[in-house]
Amino acid sequence: MTQQRSFKATANAEYTFEGVLPDLDLVMVKDGHYHILSGHQSFRVEVIEMDFDTKTFTIKVNGGAYKVQLEDEYDQLVQRLGLAAVSKEAVKEIRAPMPGMVLSIAVEAGQEVKKGDSLVILEAMKMENVLKCPGDGRIKSINVRQGEAVEKNYLLLEME
Repeated sequence: MTQQRSFKATANAEYTFEGVLPDLDLVMVKDGHYHILSGHQSFRVEVIEMDFDTKTFTIKVNGGAYKVQLEDEYDQLVQRLGLAAVSKEAVKEIRAPMPGMVLSIAVEAGQEVKKGDSLVILEAMKMENVLKCPGDGRIKSINVRQGEAVEKNYLLLEME
């Protein structure tokens, strides 16, 4: 028996669909073109654009174009825990979003980093949480060591 996975999809920043992924009969017709049967409905789908980092896709379904933002159960958990705050300002400090244990540090002082680069892996609630760089910059200082226990809001890294 396969495990059912929940999802959330937002189409054109206007319509949101949530639930458990339905059983789909999916056949690739040719590269980027699919025929999907779900229940008693048939869909012709063309994938026009994909951005796996942001989980954003532009697709045509039966001729209609949609920009779709996908969220799996982990993305939804991050939202519920309030760990996905987005800021337009340059981030100067990386703080622990929760109490936990520093499993590893992926950067060094003076290193150039890009948005999305892994910085620190923090274990919390028996889960490994990869803290990623919120924007481009340089690591100014590292204020934590591997194996160290930290509290919420503990200053892990400083950036410039």
